[in-house]
Order: sequence, then C-alpha cells, then structure tokens
Amino acid sequence: MGLSINNNIAALNSYRNLSSTQNDLSKSLEKLSSGLRINRAADDAAGLAISEGLRAQIGGTKQAVRNAQDGISVVQTAEGALTETHSILQRMRTLSVQAGNDGGLSNSAKSNIQDEMDQLKTELTRIADTTQFNGTKLLNGNYNGTFQVGANTAAADKISVDLTGSSMGAVGLGVDGVNVTNTGTSWTADVDLAAAVAPSGAVGALSITTAAGVTNLALDLTAWDTTGTSDAAKANHALLNDELSKAVSSTNFSASVDSYGKVTIGGAGITAASALTVAAASTPGSGSADAAINSIDAAITKVSGVRSQLGAVQNRFDHTINNLNVAVENLSASESRVRDTDMAQEMVSFTRSQILSQAGTAMLAQAKSLPQSVLQLLQ
Repeated sequence: MGLSINNNIAALNSYRNLSSTQNDLSKSLEKLSSGLRINRAADDAAGLAISEGLRAQIGGTKQAVRNAQDGISVVQTAEGALTETHSILQRMRTLSVQAGNDGGLSNSAKSNIQDEMDQLKTELTRIADTTQFNGTKLLNGNYNGTFQVGANTAAADKISVDLTGSSMGAVGLGVDGVNVTNTGTSWTADVDLAAAVAPSGAVGALSITTAAGVTNLALDLTAWDTTGTSDAAKANHALLNDELSKAVSSTNFSASVDSYGKVTIGGAGITAASALTVAAASTPGSGSADAAINSIDAAITKVSGVRSQLGAVQNRFDHTINNLNVAVENLSASESRVRDTDMAQEMVSFTRSQILSQAGTAMLAQAKSLPQSVLQLLQ
C-alpha cells in the first residue's frame, strides 16, 4: 500500500474496531450493573415480550396470595366470634337443664335463671350484629364475599365465602323465644258464639280480647254448631273467618277454622278488643325446659355447621396460598432465565472487551504515527 496522508486507513480500521469494542464494553457494564440481560427491547425483543408476560403473572400471583390471606382473616374473625356464640349456647343449655329440675326449684329460682337466659340471648344478637371485617358485617345472614386467588379472570381463580341465611343472632338461631319460667298462659275453652251471631245469621262485630302473655288460643266451636252440616253453619263459619281477619291486625298472628269445628288463633300479636271476650277456663302454663333444650340443641347444631364450613374454607385458603407460593417461585425462575444476567458469563465478556479496548487504543496510537514516515521523504 502506498504512503498517503489524506486517508489513514490503518487508523480508520483501528478506530472502527475500538468503537465496536467500546460499545460491547458499555453493554457489559450496563448488564453487570443492572443484573439484567435485557435492559431494552433491542437487547432481545422476543425475550422481552416473554419476560413481561411472566412478570404480569408473578405480580398477579403475589397479590392473589395477599387476597387469600385476607380471606383467612375474614374466616378467622367470623369463626372467632362463633366460638363465643357456642359458649353462650352451651351455658343456655346448662341453664335449661337446671330449670327442668321442677322438684328442686321455686318459681323465683326459675325467674332468676330466665333473667340470665334473656341476657345471653341479647348478647347472641349483639355479637351477630357487631362482628365485622373492614366495616362489613359477617354474621347477620347477609355476608357473601368473593376472593380473587389467582392472577387471571377465570372462575377457578375465585373462592367464595357464603354466609347468607346464616344469621347468628338469637332470632336466626331460633332461641329468641326460649322460656323456662311460668310466664306463659295457655287458653283452651268451649265458647258459645250464639250471642255474637245476629238474627240474620251474620257474625256480629267480632273481636278478640285475651290476657297479657297469651301466645296461643284455641276456640272449640262445637257448642256453637253441634252438627256442623247445615248451610247456615257453613255460612257462619265463612263469616267468622272473614271477621277474624278483620279483628286481628298483627302480622305475627294467625287464625284458622277447620271443617265446622275449631278456630285456632296463634302467634305473639293477639290484638285486644272488647266485643267478644274469651275468658273461659284457663290453664296456667309454663315455659318448657325440654322445649328450651331442644331449641338450643338445634342452635348449637347450626352454629357447628357454620363453623365447620368456615374451617373447611380456611383449610382451602391455606392450600391455595401454598400452591400460589410454589407458582411464584417457578414463574420467577422462568423469568430470571429469560431476563437476568449470567454474571460469570458477562464478566468473561467484559474482561475480553476491556482487553480489546486497551489494545485498540494502543493500536490506534500506532496507526496515527504511521503517516509521519512521509516526513522522511520530504527532508
């Protein structure tokens, strides 16, 4: 090659190689300092797309773990309250068994037992009304929560905790009416309603008056119509039904007339009036300890069922969290293989580039000195 000074080809060649080496050196430094093999799409376009998809799954799965942990917290809150509900019901059952000891208890003693029973029923309702998680009531029979326990939108990635219809208050458990004292009155009487029947055969202004505390009333109408087969009797019964519906206004009250024989009036809302007074022979009744025990046993069974359901859901959440943690581990390993820097391999590349950079710099200096030999020709 001839000597020239306008174009130093050797220097240009050395510069080009040095620039490439410097670029490789810069990339190696970037990868080593960030720990990532892919810092921009240009590093590996396909790998970037794969790793971003994996990152989305990892982030969603980690959040799903936290969601499942929230589910466990909800279940533990509800189940913890029901633990005390069970304790209260057990105490009420013990009191009911005690109240059944008629031979050894006075009415005053039974009244004292009932006082505690009433307080316990109130506490059952208070617990059901105040047990909350993040402002949402859990035990009032309306809770139905869904927890996202997966990274995707599939139905399989959701777990529901359904407590609808499971009110844990005294009313929901069926123990609000539990009574072990002699406060009730049962009325059964033969009543001649002829005085309430006008000459035309129509039932007069029929109203019902009872003493306080009456919760069930049965009227035997056989004295009114002994045959129960005449057209007049049928008409009177129809009219009586109609008047009963007018005389009784409470929604807690029910009345029925069977085939020409008996009117049964029941419920807690018998309305007092004056036109017809049912004040025939009455039999003082008593709250039944046996009935109380049966009602409380049913309530204990119901609470046990709900607690069993909550325990099963909690175990499911535990297994879900374990599975999600394994998924996070495996997805993270996959994402790392695609995107992370192999530090040992990259250090080899960095060392190579560093040596080439130093050599290239030295050779560029040598190449730049080559045209100076032309000065020898000019002397």
